[in-house]
Amino acid sequence: MSAVPTVLAQDVTQKITPPSIEYSALSPMLILFGVALAGVLVDAFAPPKARRVLQPLLAAGGFIAAFVAVVLLHTRREILAAGAVAIDGPTLFMQGTILVFAALAVLLVAERRLDSSGGALVASAAVVPGSKGSTAQRTSPEVQTEAYPLMVFSVSGMLLFVASNNLLVMFVALEILSLPLYLLAGLARRRRLLSQEAAMKYFLLGAFSSAFFLYGVAFAYGYAGSVELGRVADAVGTVGQNDTYLYLSLALLGVGLFFKIGAAPFHSWTPDVYQGAPTPITAFMAAGTKVAAFGALLRVFYVAFGGMRWDWRPVVWAVAILTMVVGAVLALTQRDIKRMLAYSAVAHAGFLLVGMAGSNTDGLRGAMFYLVTYGFTTIAAFGVVSLVRTGDGEASDLSQWQGLGRTSPVVAGTFAFLLLALAGIPLTSGFTGKFAVFQAAIAGDATPLVVVALVCSAIAAFFYVRVIVLMFFSEPLADGPVVVTRPTLTFATVGIGALMTLLLGVIPQPLLDLATTAATSGFVR
Repeated sequence: MSAVPTVLAQDVTQKITPPSIEYSALSPMLILFGVALAGVLVDAFAPPKARRVLQPLLAAGGFIAAFVAVVLLHTRREILAAGAVAIDGPTLFMQGTILVFAALAVLLVAERRLDSSGGALVASAAVVPGSKGSTAQRTSPEVQTEAYPLMVFSVSGMLLFVASNNLLVMFVALEILSLPLYLLAGLARRRRLLSQEAAMKYFLLGAFSSAFFLYGVAFAYGYAGSVELGRVADAVGTVGQNDTYLYLSLALLGVGLFFKIGAAPFHSWTPDVYQGAPTPITAFMAAGTKVAAFGALLRVFYVAFGGMRWDWRPVVWAVAILTMVVGAVLALTQRDIKRMLAYSAVAHAGFLLVGMAGSNTDGLRGAMFYLVTYGFTTIAAFGVVSLVRTGDGEASDLSQWQGLGRTSPVVAGTFAFLLLALAGIPLTSGFTGKFAVFQAAIAGDATPLVVVALVCSAIAAFFYVRVIVLMFFSEPLADGPVVVTRPTLTFATVGIGALMTLLLGVIPQPLLDLATTAATSGFVR
């Protein structure tokens, strides 16, 4: 009996060595976590008028500071926090991209001059749709300022998501970035019932996808005895291992990640959420979430399962083809402008998967470049959508855009240019982005996949051109929408997005060189 306390005493006296954590290398994420907590405190203690000013400034300042920290880390290439986080070229490239898009999205969220109300976000999320309070708050000067710390929390999760070298850490990052988005999707000031329905659908389907991802983590551990991506890669192909666990892990992790990028057949949430969420939040999700999800997808497939590329490559082919066809064909049937752009986002997810099917370095470079070009264009496009308004809010139906080119030629011309960029017309960033991913696919012996992508691009061009024809070659409606002329922040966002769309189409080489450098350095493991 006396031996038991002695053994316990010996165990207690053993030193526990804490992991070495280099906080400087984690500074972008730490800055955002600190800013998010500060935003919570501001919302708790600052008066309403002060909150409306402080929250957007705090969020934008945090994104800028984190971006500066990413730039300062450009030479780092290492695994940190006991193997949980990887800092390398692709990670820093995607983190910087996410932060730029987040800063632009904050400008859209902070816009308060679109109509007589306090902006796109609801004054009080607790008000029941259809009640007297719901009707009154449409013109209320108040705004749900909790949206800003929620955005910062989501972006911090995105940064961790693309940097995760551990599947459990990746799952935590997935929840950090997703849970705020579920709430933000339900904060639309107008069409409250549609917004809350979108948030509920997003939450339920997102919970299912997270469950699939977590089951995949469990099977990966059962196969490799570890959830670190490098150790999973080392175990791939090992004699005596249970390959059933390996394939189940790959399939389940793929389902969870394909859901986040909006790939078919896991795309059903995309049109409903894009339509129901506040348009600035839709822009934020369309750009930032896609970068984060693709960053995690590339890291998992290239690092953990890179040794079985010939096993998962046919699956990527099939998902890419299905995603492009579904996105392009279903977009043809849409009458709502935001739903059309949602199915456009599905098609673009397919184009990105085409690049992933290519060789590792070229595919990684092409995907990163495409994510930048698509993000700037789509944020600007949703910014234009928020400018065209009727008495009930945004002009969502395509028929309401009839003749807009005659009444507001500058706004209609900008939107037409952005749509042509999404279609991939030369001298736009959309053309150079598609060229980059298609070139990678051809180099990786995926030429048939490129042929399918070209056919789907031609189909997609039809519904983009249809909107342009409607704006410029139709008579304006007598009671048609108006274009708001005062929103400075929205104009700035649209201008930056359109300018980058043009510059990356005319002189793409600097960004291509940056993407090449990041891709050549590769994922550290």
